[in-house]
Amino acid sequence: MKNLIKLERARNNITQADLADKVKVSRQTINSIETGRFIPSALLAFKIAHVLQRPVDEVFQLEESDWTV
Repeated sequence: MKNLIKLERARNNITQADLADKVKVSRQTINSIETGRFIPSALLAFKIAHVLQRPVDEVFQLEESDWTV
């Protein structure tokens, strides 16, 4: 799954640590999501999108490979 967290953080002038604090996870978790090493739960994805003031489908986007089993 592709995400635009880094871009949206920049637009909102929010650091990884700031975002992590607001959604109650570690900075390392935010880093892992941004780099694609970790896919967040639906709840965490909605929290991140809310903090970034964007619809969840603008922050997280399915890729073609996500449709294969």
